Amino acid sequence: MSAFDALSIANSALGAHQTWLDALAGNIANANTITSTDDEAFQATYVIFQSQAGGGVDVAGFAGSDPEGVLVQDPANPLADEDGFVRAPAMDMSSEMSQLIMAQRGFQASVQVTKTAQDTYAAALQIGGR
Repeated sequence: MSAFDALSIANSALGAHQTWLDALAGNIANANTITSTDDEAFQATYVIFQSQAGGGVDVAGFAGSDPEGVLVQDPANPLADEDGFVRAPAMDMSSEMSQLIMAQRGFQASVQVTKTAQDTYAAALQIGGR
């Protein structure tokens, strides 16, 4: 492992966690998006990660939730069908919020690793400069 591998790994983790946070923000913002029963429901975005050969993580792709969503009875909604149903996203808000906390903590940990590595490298340069 070279001296800069820690920075490279932490940098890949920062990018992955930022992508995860962005996806979760979109999911949470659209949790109450209602459509007619003729349309597809909002599809939550889930990030798929994979490990890198030399350490770190990459975003391998994205997956979407079920476009069928769930049917909710809301006869007062202008998008309701003749039976009073509308389509809502098939999302569990408690799961989304739990994932948000995990993504935030992972991002914070990656920032701390980056700061610690930078401080260590700066201290090493100071030792060599004396």
